[in-house]
Amino acid sequence: MTFIRRVLFADAVASLGSAVLLIAATGPVAELTGLSKAVLFEAGLVLVPFVLLVLAVAARPQISRAAVKVIIAINVLWVIGSVAVLAMSAPTALGYAFVIAQALAVGVLAELQVIGLKRAARTA
Repeated sequence: MTFIRRVLFADAVASLGSAVLLIAATGPVAELTGLSKAVLFEAGLVLVPFVLLVLAVAARPQISRAAVKVIIAINVLWVIGSVAVLAMSAPTALGYAFVIAQALAVGVLAELQVIGLKRAARTA
């Protein structure tokens, strides 16, 4: 399995885990983080089609560079959106940690995807 494929599957698994947490435990997560239930639930819902996209791209015999670039762009937008959520809400200390940790994880995945594209280009 190629590096880029492993990173895409890792992104899908992490995003699915986040989606399940945000959809299934919206109330408790909102209470702990001080974040809006609506924002958390909607974020979880947004992740579902993203997970399907990432899985579809990762499962293809030939990974599309253009599709990976779209995934990277979506991940970058997620990081920017995370900063916006912090700026427009009043989270608890745990809320700050929760949002910052997931934004950092998404940013790392995006960077690994960039690295994967570069590696794939060198071996092509």
